[in-house]
Amino acid sequence: MSSVLEAIVVEPKGPATAVVIWLHGLGDSGAGFAPVVPALGLPADHPFRFIFPHAPEQAVTLNGGYIMRAWYDIKSMDLHDRADMPGVLASEQRIKALINEQIASGIPSQRIVLAGFSQGGVMSLFTGLRCEHTLAGIMALSCYLPGGDALPVQLSPANRHTRILQQHGLKDDVVPLSAGILAKEALTAAGYPLQWQTYPMPHSVLPNQLLDIGRWLLACVAE
Repeated sequence: MSSVLEAIVVEPKGPATAVVIWLHGLGDSGAGFAPVVPALGLPADHPFRFIFPHAPEQAVTLNGGYIMRAWYDIKSMDLHDRADMPGVLASEQRIKALINEQIASGIPSQRIVLAGFSQGGVMSLFTGLRCEHTLAGIMALSCYLPGGDALPVQLSPANRHTRILQQHGLKDDVVPLSAGILAKEALTAAGYPLQWQTYPMPHSVLPNQLLDIGRWLLACVAE
């Protein structure tokens, strides 16, 4: 598979001075979240370039080997053995390449937010916590840690104080709320500055949640 991720890019009205890289969930594509930008309630002169990459296509064991866009294979429902770690590491390298590309274009890493939903949220947490560049923020929606209740190995000191937004649906029947809570507790115990929010929803996003995300994104780059 190619190391270069194709993506949908949504530019601001003026020159971009900050970037949000938003990773989609299993079986989706970058097109799934690209339409949310207007729903974030951002000011007309907001600074964000939004990048919605497409995960590579691969067979997913849990779905009978069906080929779909996925950041990694899902081997089982067991949270501690759910994520195929070689696949997680391969996607991490592709996401880091996107980050490095934005830095090379002139965007400081401290103005780059890594975001994701479901499987994309797993990759956002994993990659962000291990990233050698200091990021503006890490957003993890309706997701879990690939290690279940354990933080990734080789945590980067660069993001020990980076804002983390974790949101989860109280009625999520795809990624149980308990899985999100395990991640929350691990991050909190390690001293990460985590903001945790829940919403009365299934495995999805809500309009008022998107407005909360918009306010959080602005706070990430306000300092």
